[in-house]
Amino acid sequence: MMRPSCKRCLLAEYDPAGVRETVHRYIAEIAPAQRTPDAVYRARLDACKRCEALRDGLCAVCGCYVEYRAAKASAYCPSPAAQW
Repeated sequence: MMRPSCKRCLLAEYDPAGVRETVHRYIAEIAPAQRTPDAVYRARLDACKRCEALRDGLCAVCGCYVEYRAAKASAYCPSPAAQW
């Protein structure tokens, strides 16, 4: 049975149809030199969790999976009031 939608959750907390595994596989494929350090990654995700634009693991501003975007060192928060 599929869990109900969780509008303010990360994929780690909500997993519709294996999307979490796919996103985490993409994260694993990011070259180490292009990957965000773990402490920065966690801080970015904490900021995303506080953001009103987080919807089912997606950013409502740009449509990205926040866990993937946060994992890329060169990425930035797309919100007009950037959180990271």
